[in-house]
Amino acid sequence: MIGIIDYDAGNLKSVEKALLSLGEETLITRDQGELLRADKVILPGVGSFGDAMGKLRAYGLEEVIRKVIERGTPFLGICLGLQLLFEESEEAPGVPGLGILKGRIRKIPDGAGLKIPHIGWNSLKLQNEGRLFRGLEKEPYVYFVHSYYLEAEEARIVKAVTEYGVRIHASVEQGNVFACQFHPEKSSDTGLGILKNFAQLEG
Repeated sequence: MIGIIDYDAGNLKSVEKALLSLGEETLITRDQGELLRADKVILPGVGSFGDAMGKLRAYGLEEVIRKVIERGTPFLGICLGLQLLFEESEEAPGVPGLGILKGRIRKIPDGAGLKIPHIGWNSLKLQNEGRLFRGLEKEPYVYFVHSYYLEAEEARIVKAVTEYGVRIHASVEQGNVFACQFHPEKSSDTGLGILKNFAQLEG
């Protein structure tokens, strides 16, 4: 069973629908016991960094996330869920993130011809043999919706990058922790392939 963390963020249902289409059993919940019993856990998210961290802490989910990861359960952050795994964001100065991974979230800089938020399809450049991308084409197209991007501290954890006025660390992996800035649940067959690879990981 794949647990989807419910902290009042957007895109929970679209993630659930994509997983159900793959034949995966899912549960949207904020119950600590259910999340700790799950075979895998996903932290989705659409919204603002500060509000999201406030909700995670208000619901007691920060501690649950740490326990899930410490147990070695495969864990996937999507979009805002990726950003929350890091130390801080320019969107919410002074609000600490989960700090599970090292790096910071930056605002996409203004540039000629660039619309912010960045909404649309971009190709990924894969690197460092990411497990989420096994069996996929070398430069897959995926769907983004974001105004802030990841600047990871450690290059080795970055498994995919894209360009949108700046180099964006689009996917990272460290141990049992995986994260994507893009939305695999909205990225057609490529996204389903990524979610399938996650669902098939050994815990």
